[in-house]
Amino acid sequence: MPRTTASAPRTRTRVRKHSWARVLLPVALILVWLTAASFGGPLFGKVDEVSSNDQTSYLPESAEATEVQQLLGEFNDTDAIPAIAVFVGDEELTQAQLDEISDAVVDAPEIEGVGAEVSPALVSEDGMAAQAFIPVLSEADLGETVSALETELSDAAPAGVTVFITGPAGFSADLVAGFAGIDGLLLGVALLAVLVILVLVYRSLLLPVVVLATSLFALCVALLTVWWLAKAEILLLSGQTQGILFILVIGAATDYALLFVARFREELRATKDTGAAVLGAWKGSFEPILASGGTVIAGLLCLLLSDLKSNSTLGPVASIGIVFAMLSALTLLPALLLLFGRAAFWPRRPAFEPEVVAAENGMPAQGLWTRLAGLISRRPRVIWIVTTLVLLAGAAGVTQLNASGVPQSALVLGSSQARDGQEALGEHFPGGSGSPAYVVVPEDALQDAADVLLANSGVESVSVTAADSPSGTAPVTEDGIQPVGAPGAPAPDPTVVDGDVLLQATLTDAADSDAAAATVRELRDEFDGTGALVGGVTATAVDTNDASIHDRTLIIPVILVVIMLILMLLLRSILAPVLLILTTVLSFGTAMGVSALVFNGIFHFPGADPAVPLYGFVFLVALGIDYNIFLMTRVREESLKHGTREGILRGLAITGGVITSAGLVLAATFAALSVIPILFLVQLAFIVAFGVLLDTFVVRSLLVPALTYDIGRAIWWPSRLSRGER
Repeated sequence: MPRTTASAPRTRTRVRKHSWARVLLPVALILVWLTAASFGGPLFGKVDEVSSNDQTSYLPESAEATEVQQLLGEFNDTDAIPAIAVFVGDEELTQAQLDEISDAVVDAPEIEGVGAEVSPALVSEDGMAAQAFIPVLSEADLGETVSALETELSDAAPAGVTVFITGPAGFSADLVAGFAGIDGLLLGVALLAVLVILVLVYRSLLLPVVVLATSLFALCVALLTVWWLAKAEILLLSGQTQGILFILVIGAATDYALLFVARFREELRATKDTGAAVLGAWKGSFEPILASGGTVIAGLLCLLLSDLKSNSTLGPVASIGIVFAMLSALTLLPALLLLFGRAAFWPRRPAFEPEVVAAENGMPAQGLWTRLAGLISRRPRVIWIVTTLVLLAGAAGVTQLNASGVPQSALVLGSSQARDGQEALGEHFPGGSGSPAYVVVPEDALQDAADVLLANSGVESVSVTAADSPSGTAPVTEDGIQPVGAPGAPAPDPTVVDGDVLLQATLTDAADSDAAAATVRELRDEFDGTGALVGGVTATAVDTNDASIHDRTLIIPVILVVIMLILMLLLRSILAPVLLILTTVLSFGTAMGVSALVFNGIFHFPGADPAVPLYGFVFLVALGIDYNIFLMTRVREESLKHGTREGILRGLAITGGVITSAGLVLAATFAALSVIPILFLVQLAFIVAFGVLLDTFVVRSLLVPALTYDIGRAIWWPSRLSRGER
């Protein structure tokens, strides 16, 4: 009796302490995440402070265009971005109109952000248009300055004259405007799409909010980390990278949360103890979430091999996002579910039904996925052969994909003043006006280099940088440097920096055209071995495309090998990972083939950036493998208990619902990228969204289960499981 009396208080004390710990631990975790997110949240509107969309800054240091860009400031003593103001008349411009245009150009430096050294207004040969070169200061707000410049010049222009702002500053302003919706519109559309899917999946009010909170907190903390690393210039951030980071974190964190919640629901049916259910869900989810996130991170970090900084910096930026997505799913979500318990699923709370769970023995008695598992068990070979043939037919369209680059004027979808201005410029002036090819040559080779340029049919005219010339440049002909100003004036002396001079070649074709790119390549071939360097807008595009193609060829095979090694370690098999990789590559090929047909036949896109297939591959293979990991880790778990073929059917039936939901969420989040009117992001959105749906509903639901079922336990070769041992 004394023993009983004495032991009762100790038991209550242990329970009380356990209850306090059960509350304090999740609350502490939630507070840690809330504090970190409160610092990251305000940075959503400030990403542009630490990001850059300048294409030159992403080129490798060894690129010829990069070397020229670094020298330009020494010749011009400025890093301003040139804008071209184009004035187009309804008919030939009168002298009075030209005078008003000249006055407007002279007053342009009064606009905030505009440099002082504007050029005079130059009249076209047909007299229908005039152009002026106006520098926009690099520290200015590019979008606001270009907009103000267009407004002021339009207001000051004479009646019957239309004003366009084009050139590098105009196109950069278009990009800035295109990326402007990332912080608000993109995030809002993505979160709304995820919320709708979660409500339909769970038919609950609280649980979708819990899952979305997990994703948002992960994104806030990831952004906090990336923002400060970018501010410290450790990472390079762009609008493109920012958009991908947002989508990737929301999609991945939600996917991991769905997997955890599915396990939690399973555990709640077998136990009344919420703490035990959370712990069981954590143990069942830890390995697949860690393997899935690790696979994505490994694939992303392969981008560090890229020559382009736009690719190499995406790797660590996106990897940071995945790390916090995993941490959020494995710490914040369990803490929230521990506090809410079964109430998180209200009004469809999972019942405590251990007898039903024991009777099912882990296998749902009925449902779509159970019926599909039965179909696969009856016709596995027919299913995987037919599915493979259909995927191969879709992949045939990949030959129609033109991923050799697109003109700068096509980067922004919809209306574009810069694009309209470039067209107007090309109608009345040489197409390359305002965006010359820059050629740095030794001073003693000036005339020889000028002769090479003038002899090329793609070059309209040549000038040399000369500080003592009123315009800062002087024309160069076959007879040498020409006088500027009054008749009889001496020819200006070229500006010499470390023994080099800077020539500017105005191209006959638009700077972003294929013809201009061909001219730059011809010039580089002719200057090969002379020490001359060719840069400028066109050369930057050429070097960027070449680097992208090099990256694509190098990185794709590396990613395949890395992911295959991870799968071999995870599944303790060689054959299964090889087959999983092959099915994912087939799925990628089909996604690219169908996308090519859609881009060409429906949207009539002008082509694609060379990085589009690379990014599509990284996300589809890394994320597509996720669903195979979710499936095959559960298949292996079930195979250890019930044998391989039974394990395959059980794994499919158990994971079918959660993986399909995860696929829908990820496809919806990537599809949200299409609200940003940037060609690259719209194409990536379609490729990844379509590819994820293909992986979810075809590859993971039909091809992989049917193929592995047909092979049987040999799929685990050479592990002991392939020999029937456990």
